[in-house]
Amino acid sequence: MRSFKEWTKVVAASAVLLAAAPLWGGFVPELGAISAEAASAGRVTVVGNTRVEPETIAAYIKGTPGRPLSAAEIDESIKALFATGMFSDVQVSQSGGQVIVKVVENPVIARVAFEGNDVQSDEVLKSVVELQPRSVLTQGKVESDTQRILELYRRSGRYDATVEPKQVDLGKGRVDLIFQINEGPRTEVSQITFVGNNAFSNYRLSNVISTKESGLFGWFKTSDNYSPEKLNADQEALRRFYYNHGYADFRIVSATADFDRQQNSFFLTFTVDEGERYKYGDIKVETTLSDVNPEDLKALALTHTGDTYSAAEVDKSLEAITTAVAAKGYAFVQVRPRGDRDYANRTIAVTYFVDEGARAYIERINIIGNDRTRDYVIRREFDIGEGDAYNQVLIEKAERKLKNLGYFKTVRIWSEPGSSSDKVIVNVQVDDKPTGEVSIGAGYSTTNGILAELSITEKNFLGRGQYVRASVSKGITTDGKSGDSSYELSFTEPYLFDRRLEGGFDIYRRNYSDTDDGVHPFDESNTGGKLRFGIPLNDDTTLGVFYEGYQQKISDVHSKYSSFVTDEDRFISIIGTSLTYNTIDDYTFPRNGVYAQIKQEFAGVGGDATFLRTTARVEYYKELVEDWDMIGHLGAKGGAMFGLDDDVAYIDQFQVGGSIIRGFDSNGLGPRDPATGYALGGKYYVAATAETLFPIPMLPQEYGVWASLFADAGTLWSSDNPTSGTDNDLALRASVGAGIVWQSPFGLLRADFAYPVMKEDEDKTQVFRFSGGTKF
Repeated sequence: MRSFKEWTKVVAASAVLLAAAPLWGGFVPELGAISAEAASAGRVTVVGNTRVEPETIAAYIKGTPGRPLSAAEIDESIKALFATGMFSDVQVSQSGGQVIVKVVENPVIARVAFEGNDVQSDEVLKSVVELQPRSVLTQGKVESDTQRILELYRRSGRYDATVEPKQVDLGKGRVDLIFQINEGPRTEVSQITFVGNNAFSNYRLSNVISTKESGLFGWFKTSDNYSPEKLNADQEALRRFYYNHGYADFRIVSATADFDRQQNSFFLTFTVDEGERYKYGDIKVETTLSDVNPEDLKALALTHTGDTYSAAEVDKSLEAITTAVAAKGYAFVQVRPRGDRDYANRTIAVTYFVDEGARAYIERINIIGNDRTRDYVIRREFDIGEGDAYNQVLIEKAERKLKNLGYFKTVRIWSEPGSSSDKVIVNVQVDDKPTGEVSIGAGYSTTNGILAELSITEKNFLGRGQYVRASVSKGITTDGKSGDSSYELSFTEPYLFDRRLEGGFDIYRRNYSDTDDGVHPFDESNTGGKLRFGIPLNDDTTLGVFYEGYQQKISDVHSKYSSFVTDEDRFISIIGTSLTYNTIDDYTFPRNGVYAQIKQEFAGVGGDATFLRTTARVEYYKELVEDWDMIGHLGAKGGAMFGLDDDVAYIDQFQVGGSIIRGFDSNGLGPRDPATGYALGGKYYVAATAETLFPIPMLPQEYGVWASLFADAGTLWSSDNPTSGTDNDLALRASVGAGIVWQSPFGLLRADFAYPVMKEDEDKTQVFRFSGGTKF
């Protein structure tokens, strides 16, 4: 209890304060006003919420309990609530000692729908947008999804497409979100122009890039669609092309895409600086490794003095030298090329420096962006793995191999420091692309008539890197009858047992109808399958092993041919091997490279036939005049077979005609039956061709029409058939001619006109022949 003296001090102090109040000029507020300003951040009243709990909203209010909110804290609280995506409007105020939060909640989506779309299905569009049923609708997400849909249409070549999002209020905070789409006409690339090119014509460079002008068949193809990604890829393709043809200083000055909205089309312009063309100067190998012979390594290089410089050859030489030195135990080997330009003589001397390199290990390989392709499909393309010595050359090789798979739109590999100074993290970013294809085609052959085919192909089955193809075809003969037909299923696993061993099988049924013209005077059906394995010896060479078995049924043989072929039902069992060397640049329309194969087949592992058959084939392509895009082609093929227990049956022997030596009918040359004039076949044949192809100058490049001049020669001899037919041993046949080759939307088609200049009297000739496709 306070004493009288203490109470006296309190009263005196109070009196002093009251007396001094007028001197403060109003800066001391009344006691009641202080209480009103001291609104606490912890006292929150929420207004307008229906689904979100008040406590949840209050948790986003910033500030310190017991103190009023500042303007900055109110602003920060509003931003935090908007950031949740749950509200379309938020207001925060202070009154009467409390914080009042007024909110308007965003609606919940009941249904997402698309209207007006035809080119893109609902399923594709649903996979593009982020907003889904039962999610909260926000204006930002609606705008983002609208742009996603527009980008999808632009990638498919429809830059005039429009998308208008609409909301249908269902009440109780629920809405239907509808994207109203106007797909518009397809946007085409009307013109592609090259500026600054002197070494190569516009025509040649147009064949380098993937984007094409629309032209006559623009409605049938998608290569005339524009996208920024394709433009970047085309620039890289031009760089590779020039670097590989000796133009080491080549650069792209600019690449522009001008959009004409009135014409709804793009005009692409590539401005280039070609620079000078170089050849290789001196080629050297220098090494710091005492037990490595530089001359041995130099022999591995693909670069040779006097040849035209090629960046691709330098890269492959690096890979070969790196692999060879690493095999000697130098896991950290580093091979670096140095090019010394001689501007006066236009040569580049290349020196490969080989040393042990820094000791660094791969800590981890990260795979990014593969939504469909399995991780292991990507990892198996690396010659090195996690924990192995880091080697940049082998990393670049893996990047090239991944690009060549055809599974991805883009592939990018980069490295970054790991958890310690001697560890590296390798990042692999890919972008999956569609790898399936449905093909419906029709064609006409002067021999087999009309043929229609439906095929379904998947090159990356279930993201496992497997190849699957199913096809069915049906024909109508030239005389209107039901023609040949086939049903086939193929499967290939490129990495059998997780090793670089290709394995696969084919199942088929092939029916060949009686043609009533002496070319195939009986019905034939072959039903069977093939089991095959491929062992890669290097990047270009493959050893193949296979087994094939099929049931062959021959029926309805014309009586006049019964002396050498009869109705029969037999099983053929064949085991074989092949060795293939392949550097062809493009299977559809080759320009450069070599394809060589030798195959040997032994029939007699069970079954009803016994023979040994050997065939060989070589095809060589080279650009003769690069500026004109003139291509040279030399080819040779041949075969030999021997009966083991008996003569070779008629049905097993080789038949040679217009598909091998133009100017002759199918089965048009070789030994014949004197009574019927029917081709008996032979046990040996050889053939050769020399051809040049060039674009027809008068026609626009987008038509894809080429001319051909050719000469063919060859022969077929030595039949085992039991008839006294003519044999014409080694009688040479030859023809010359010209043709038209069309790179059509339906595939490669060609029409050849040939005139035999060397033939026998009993040979059957054919001046005109129509065919399609290029087979390897």
